[in-house]
Amino acid sequence: MQPGALVTEIQRFAVNDGPGFRTNVFLKGCPLSCRWCHNPETIAPYPEIYWKRRSCVQCGACLDACPRDAVNAPIHPVEAQKEESTYHKIFRERCDLCMKCVDACRYGALEIVGTELTVNEILDEVERDRPFYDNSGGGMTVSGGEPTAHPEFLAQLIEGARSRGIHICLDTNGYCQWDVLGPLVQSVDMVLYDLKHLDSARHAEMVGAGNELILENLAGILRAGKEIWLRQPIVPDYNDSWEYHVKAAEFLGQLPGRIQRIDLLPFHTWCEDKYSWLGLDWSLRAAEPMDPSMVEILAEAYQARGFAVTAGGSGFEDNAVRGGCRHAP
Repeated sequence: MQPGALVTEIQRFAVNDGPGFRTNVFLKGCPLSCRWCHNPETIAPYPEIYWKRRSCVQCGACLDACPRDAVNAPIHPVEAQKEESTYHKIFRERCDLCMKCVDACRYGALEIVGTELTVNEILDEVERDRPFYDNSGGGMTVSGGEPTAHPEFLAQLIEGARSRGIHICLDTNGYCQWDVLGPLVQSVDMVLYDLKHLDSARHAEMVGAGNELILENLAGILRAGKEIWLRQPIVPDYNDSWEYHVKAAEFLGQLPGRIQRIDLLPFHTWCEDKYSWLGLDWSLRAAEPMDPSMVEILAEAYQARGFAVTAGGSGFEDNAVRGGCRHAP
């Protein structure tokens, strides 16, 4: 029997995560914990439960189904759905993820996040879009979470895609050992690579780990001659200053090899519901979304050094800007 990995979503017709039309495979599990993460459901390496308060009619079926007293008693739906409400359906500390509450819900208010799929199950879904790949030069992008958290499965997924003639992008934060990352990089067609901050202490403060390994791996990918798009989430009061990006452009200009393009991804709050659905308090909930015009200003620091730069992966000629480290589905 083929081994599987947890997948949160297979997102079709993506246009900013590699060339052409892409099918994004989001694997679940990440060793980092970026405070601005726009796909928080991909961090934990195990299945989770969304509770979508706007769909919940407070019928009590989930309460009756739960064997661990991990479901909150119903209240009036209007009260539960108020913006200022602190009511949450699941007592997460008691829940053992048996999913009986999800099975009992008839209204789609409870949903499993993370489905185990095999390599062939993923590739069969990806291959449905082959006509779009053939016409646009697209293919599959493996994202997350962090794909390299599943090295053996990822290697098999890449090998399977190559055998089917599918173009492969690896979307990685680079936080793994080179003996894991190096062979994976060599077997894909291109790499999408995250850069969050150059200062290791600031990196650790907002991400949960220093950046030394990430910067070393970035240099390793460039030395290997692999096509690479560098992606930088721009977060308010963290890495949004002109001075920081002048230094970043200088640093990147001194690395070996060539970065094909740099995507600057302005912070947004489209993911706010996901934190609520998971029962999490998002520390950046009150932060203001970033005006795309700010990114255009910062881009000049990189353009002055000859880099090709886009806003949210979309270019400055159109303002369909997205933000975050991983793109919110």
